[in-house]
Amino acid sequence: MMQSTIGKSVELVGIGLHRGSPVKLRLEPLGVNSGIVFYRSDAGVSIPLIPANVVDTKMATVIGREGVTISTIEHMLSAIYAYGIDNLRVIVDADEVPVMDGSSMSFCMLLEEAGIVSQDTPKKIMRIKKEVTVQEGDKYVKLIPSNDMNYDFTIKFSHPVIDKQSYVLAFTKENYKKEIARARTFGFVHEVQYLRSKGLALGGSLENAVVLDDKKVLNPEGLRFGDEFVRHKILDAIGDMSLIGMNFIGNYEAYAGSHDLNHKLTLELLKDPANYEIVELATAESKELAKAYA
Repeated sequence: MMQSTIGKSVELVGIGLHRGSPVKLRLEPLGVNSGIVFYRSDAGVSIPLIPANVVDTKMATVIGREGVTISTIEHMLSAIYAYGIDNLRVIVDADEVPVMDGSSMSFCMLLEEAGIVSQDTPKKIMRIKKEVTVQEGDKYVKLIPSNDMNYDFTIKFSHPVIDKQSYVLAFTKENYKKEIARARTFGFVHEVQYLRSKGLALGGSLENAVVLDDKKVLNPEGLRFGDEFVRHKILDAIGDMSLIGMNFIGNYEAYAGSHDLNHKLTLELLKDPANYEIVELATAESKELAKAYA
């Protein structure tokens, strides 16, 4: 398994969730060992995708540098990570990534349009060596050493449609596309009203989110999966964990996890080099580990 980038530049235009304005997104190939680098074309600032550049995790994962920020990056990053892309330049002309339909499927389609190409340097992945946990009250997120890759997520909401949901994704690119990529972000009417009073969620609609009142789903088409809510939480977690800077081998587990807890988990993991090892996918053993990204 070698490092990979995209075969050609591709772009799309979509609405930003919070500002409600059109955003142009462009993806460009990058050379080996470049990582994922964001660029605000309207401000002329590059923001490498590293945990140190995370500046906010309340409503979404937000990165920033030199006073310039880019919000709602996790859905697109989730697709980039699932496709095993190592090197990529992400250009936007505003302070957020377009929300599209609230899932990551549009980004999967964009990556497939671009094509994935191998580069001439072995891919590096992170193998989790020690269990790492971040807990706040009864909420927790953790990474567990394993030669498998599972995302095991449980949520609990006092809402009749959601209640308690659990899902385990056996991670491969194909499983991601089939089971996770179409799951949309969700929110409650009272939250949307509050956010709009603060000048946020101006682009939110039934076209790009599952919206619930006190009793039911308001979207006329209903849900894409009976447990779409927990599946979207896994989609978010995959995007958030990509801030590690490379794909990893190990199991992720969460109860009521969030963008904030995921960010704290990446920091806790990277704080102690004994928690992990970096493996080049060049040996017979590492080729076995690479199957998830084939």
